[in-house]
Amino acid sequence: MDKPAEKRICAGVLAHVDAGKTTLSEAILHHAGLLRQPGRVDHGDTALDTHELERRRGITIFSAQATLRHGSMELTLLDTPGHVDFSGEMERTLGVLDLAILVVSASDGVQAHTETLWRLLRRMGKPTVIFVTKMDLENPGRAALLAELRARLDERVTDFTGGPDPEELALCDEALLELYLSSGTVSGAEAAELIKKRRVFPCWFGSGLRGEGVGEFLAGLERYAPARAFPAEFGAAVFKISHDAAGVRQTHVRLCGGVLRVRDSLRYAVPGGEDMEEKITGIRVCRGAKWENAAVLEAGEAGLLLGPTRTWAGEGLGTQPDAPAPVLTPALSYRLTLPGGPDAAEALPRLRELEEEDPLLRFVWNPRLRDIEVQLMGPVQIEILCSLIGERFGWKAKIDSGRVTYRETIAAPVEGAGHYEPLRHYAEVHLLLEPLPRGQGIELKSDCPMDTLDLNWQRLILTHLAEKPHLGVLTGFPVTDLRVTLTAGRAHLKHTEGGDFRQATYRALRQGLMKARNVLLEPYYSFRLTVPSAQTGRAISDIRAMSGSFSVETGPEQTMLEGTAPVSTMRDYAAEVAAYTGGRGSFSCIVEGFQECHNTAEVVAALGYDPEADVENTPDSVFCAHGAGYVVKWDRADEYMHLDTGLGRDKTPRAPRLRMGNLSIDDKELEAIMLREFGPIRRPMYTKAAGRESAAAPPVFREKKEYLVVDGYNVIFAWDELKALASDNLDLARRRLAEILLSYRGFTGSEVVLVFDGYAVKGNPGEKSDFHGLRVVYTKQNESADLYIQELLHSIGKNNSVRVVTSDNLIRLSALGSGILRTSAKEFGNEVDWVMGQIGDILRRSAQRPHMTRVADAVKKG
Repeated sequence: MDKPAEKRICAGVLAHVDAGKTTLSEAILHHAGLLRQPGRVDHGDTALDTHELERRRGITIFSAQATLRHGSMELTLLDTPGHVDFSGEMERTLGVLDLAILVVSASDGVQAHTETLWRLLRRMGKPTVIFVTKMDLENPGRAALLAELRARLDERVTDFTGGPDPEELALCDEALLELYLSSGTVSGAEAAELIKKRRVFPCWFGSGLRGEGVGEFLAGLERYAPARAFPAEFGAAVFKISHDAAGVRQTHVRLCGGVLRVRDSLRYAVPGGEDMEEKITGIRVCRGAKWENAAVLEAGEAGLLLGPTRTWAGEGLGTQPDAPAPVLTPALSYRLTLPGGPDAAEALPRLRELEEEDPLLRFVWNPRLRDIEVQLMGPVQIEILCSLIGERFGWKAKIDSGRVTYRETIAAPVEGAGHYEPLRHYAEVHLLLEPLPRGQGIELKSDCPMDTLDLNWQRLILTHLAEKPHLGVLTGFPVTDLRVTLTAGRAHLKHTEGGDFRQATYRALRQGLMKARNVLLEPYYSFRLTVPSAQTGRAISDIRAMSGSFSVETGPEQTMLEGTAPVSTMRDYAAEVAAYTGGRGSFSCIVEGFQECHNTAEVVAALGYDPEADVENTPDSVFCAHGAGYVVKWDRADEYMHLDTGLGRDKTPRAPRLRMGNLSIDDKELEAIMLREFGPIRRPMYTKAAGRESAAAPPVFREKKEYLVVDGYNVIFAWDELKALASDNLDLARRRLAEILLSYRGFTGSEVVLVFDGYAVKGNPGEKSDFHGLRVVYTKQNESADLYIQELLHSIGKNNSVRVVTSDNLIRLSALGSGILRTSAKEFGNEVDWVMGQIGDILRRSAQRPHMTRVADAVKKG
């Protein structure tokens, strides 16, 4: 039995197309004794390119796996596609690698795609080694190649052929330099630590076809490749989904901790938040270049899992986090038809099988045209997709010439609000939309207090934001580079269902986009163009005409231009270069990302998208009145919202007005309506307070005892003084409000009930207390202050004069139906100011009349 490996390394082989990557992988397998004879790409007999399409085209399309032993090292080798059209297959494997092997062709040098791969590796922090192959062909020489690698990739690329120079390694790290100066040596472990921290990038030279330098390369990996420690807790990264010849679904994973056995239960989350629990029915591991059944998968191993039905590439299982969103994205969209095949709607669910195997493949249903659009990386992928559809499903596929895919973002922060309230439904959501730097995608967060909206509802809103691409309002393409923050929300204790928040969330985001200054983004190529010196002027003129930007490097015979340009203008330029240079020029490009569109007005006009006509993505809100829901257009919806976050609003004080249908009515008009609906409204008789001289004195009830019910948090966050206090210490703000109300009670003689919301406090039984005669209520868990106040008003409103202090429109409407007076938080603030002024007058007069001191003290304590 073989001795267990001292270290287990998972390494991916990456390169630009035709660099010799698969040939090197074959040479490594041959040197390890797994192949009697290395296969050749041009002969179509490689061990790793097993698919007929790969052998026919002579390129790697699907990532392949092999496992080998070299001394004390077990090496799992992942051979990835080199063609830019299949970059998604390559990018997915990066997350599971311990080490990346970047292959560079000595005859071609560093290409544009090589630099893209380098940026990906740098972004993901992957330790990287370089193998320069094809040294048996004509090339500029080792010194020139090393200089190019240092200039184009990183100055710390170091030649390890024949062993590294210890002094050169020591110069890469200050701490190591001190050790080297005292000892004069650098150990293999110290060199491995430098590689792990990306302080140095080893480079070997050789030939994969002739096997030159392969043995030394493997020996170098055994000695210097950084080993990884695996925890005991289970964790795994999914990097690929595939189906075998019998159609059985296979989940490709790298185990990052613990062990996994056949018949174990696997619990994981699927997009949309649903949890799945399924049994592992089989495990396959790679021995050499062949797959075998196994009973267990150990930490560090890569293998196939049978049984899971809804795992997805990039998913983290157990303690492993999900992989970040892919950097490389399709730039072109094509219309897919199936002549003589099934209807497009029937075919779409079957095509999703291909989509889960390649996450960068996007099948999009167009409901207006009732056809399928597919987003692809380029023409080679089109050919492969058509072949796969024919091979897998027996359908003939036809794809048109394609069009550019755009994205949208915003230029400045904006608030969006959505309300969904048809009869017996209720949800309101407020979102803050902010632009992010290019390439950041969508970022979701919540700044909504749990006092305002329960945490479960907040999580549901964030789930709805993440569950689908949200369309922009300029062209109908998805939005990106956007931070979406949940700032406020409201649910109804009885009527809110999960689907209500989906509707409110979608409408809030859409309304915010309608209010925003939107920016159209288009994909840009990063290109490298080499032309004979005589055609330099033509090349520069072309790039400028394509709205590109570039730098120029001139030589005696050739000129090289590097830069970026819109995909829409450059997509067919390769054929043009070949034509005007007579085949002596070279052109390579890769999608760099999205930048602001160079001809926004022209694109928007050509697409003719009407956001208000898109009923599936409406920005309008739904409110309820008289037992029926009605639609409020997006540009007027803010006036109807039940919550006011204050973001983006005019702070000028306005008379409170409520909206019903298309009418705007004030309190008097609303009371007239309620009179018709509910009969005569009970009005308390009142006179001015005895002993008060000011004609501006507020009414004081005489016929019945007055009860003043105060919505505590509503008042705190409506009064600037208390709001500022609450931002530092909410307890202090509550106490300050209670003290103010005590003074108010002592002066007016009213009975005051102060209500605070304890809805979201787990295990909270509720509390009712007496604070020097002031009745203070903390509602219990799952009982909102709104509901408590409504029930309280209903119970005491029949026999007492009741006034409710709140700016909450739901409570105010409920109060109207019971004949109860309403006072907004702002109006009550003015009333309190008047009362405190009267108290101040009394105190000043008492200071002048000593015999009144005891009265003044009584008022202060009141």
